[in-house]
Amino acid sequence: MVDLKEKTAFSSGWNFDNSYTKLPLSLFVKQNPTKVKAPHIVLFNKQLAISLGLNAKKLFEDDGNIIFSGNKVPIGSEPIAQAYAGHQFGHFNILGDGRAILLGEHITPEGIRYDIQLKGSGVSAYSRRGDGRAALGPMLREYIISEAMYALGIPTTRSLAVVTTGEPVYRDRVLAGAVLTRVASSHIRVGTFQFASSLNETEVIRTLADYTLNRHFSEFVSSENKYLLLLHAVIDRQSKLLAKWMQVGFIHGVMNTDNMAICGETIDYGPCAFMDTYDPATVFSSIDQHGRYAFGNQPHIAQWNLARFAETLLPLLHQDLNQSIQIANDAIQTFPIKFKQYWLSDMRKKLGLFTEQPDDLSLVEELLLCMEKYSMDYTNTFRDLASDLNIHEHMLDEPDFITWHSHWQKRILNQNETLDNAIQLMLKSNPAVIPRNHNVEAALSAAEEGNFNELAKLLEVLSEPFKEGPTSRYYRTPPAPSKTPYKTYCGT
Repeated sequence: MVDLKEKTAFSSGWNFDNSYTKLPLSLFVKQNPTKVKAPHIVLFNKQLAISLGLNAKKLFEDDGNIIFSGNKVPIGSEPIAQAYAGHQFGHFNILGDGRAILLGEHITPEGIRYDIQLKGSGVSAYSRRGDGRAALGPMLREYIISEAMYALGIPTTRSLAVVTTGEPVYRDRVLAGAVLTRVASSHIRVGTFQFASSLNETEVIRTLADYTLNRHFSEFVSSENKYLLLLHAVIDRQSKLLAKWMQVGFIHGVMNTDNMAICGETIDYGPCAFMDTYDPATVFSSIDQHGRYAFGNQPHIAQWNLARFAETLLPLLHQDLNQSIQIANDAIQTFPIKFKQYWLSDMRKKLGLFTEQPDDLSLVEELLLCMEKYSMDYTNTFRDLASDLNIHEHMLDEPDFITWHSHWQKRILNQNETLDNAIQLMLKSNPAVIPRNHNVEAALSAAEEGNFNELAKLLEVLSEPFKEGPTSRYYRTPPAPSKTPYKTYCGT
């Protein structure tokens, strides 16, 4: 551990608590970040810092390099690496924070608790022969995508800073090293519960479940059936989250159980990407050879992951195992119903519909079939529909799309709200700008060469995704056709 004398007063407004360290020692190890040679802030999220109650000016000008790199530990921090397990592409493994250190839980002036984690901060007890480091490109990608998701109104971890280390990282080539500071409601994962379950100690599972209830679902703490309520609450949050992903064409890319946060935030932006041309079979991840985590499969995988979570709670749901299994199965079967309700509600908004009618599902599905059949851009199609009710010159003149458009016109006009209100609803529900893959790659390539101008422009546009203007029009343009499919990589 760092000597107390080294914990100089670089507080910058930090207000750390460390409640996770009061859990059983099997769930974490005390671990300091590894110091780096020449830390330098290349991205700093000033607005996020201010919202956390931090002294943004002091952090950026004085303390940020050494704190966000892990070279100094803030007062009150008790750094740890968390243990967890996970089904990775369906195969169970014991895992843990192999390149991340949780500095602790920062309490904001409003009393809100957030995990502050350094990602790429060196070897831990869970590194499994890895170097514990991260390259600049993947850390910048997480910053871009997580902040874009936040601006889109999707629950997500956030990025406070990216610091270059002045040290190389060796992958398939030599890359610049970096550390990302991640802010999360917590890092408790489905995989955390799986790890606890693997210990075969019911009290460890109970302690973790009680901690999770207190931290995220305190309204159920005093309930007699609190563990079942925990299961239902997690199912509900994941249903909402997946509906939001599908609404904007987001593809996580690696929906392993260790990448599903119990609190319902999007976590771990590895080979993630946004879909351009609509196709439910879209896969970008280079390691997803069989399409397990394709866009259209994401709700099914979420349910599968939740079933793994339910398995860990079986000892807490009922004394009789068969009864526990039945209770858990009944709960898991509510996911498709909940997801479909949230998804259809979101899709109605995308189409300017304030009311519910029985044919709404078929109306949405018919549009998606047209989009898939004619390789229509997912984001631009919805945004173009939002501009007014007419078919634009650049939109389809195919008979089936024209028929759909006529049905939609009648449906949208057959409600009490004005046409202007319907258009405003669509404009608020359909982003003009998403982090399109070719724009992200261009910004990352320039940044890796030391030019952060394009990255700054991209972040500025993504911070207001529903706003249109001269700059945003450039970022709305889909990529040029290519014979080589776009691929993303984990960046580990």
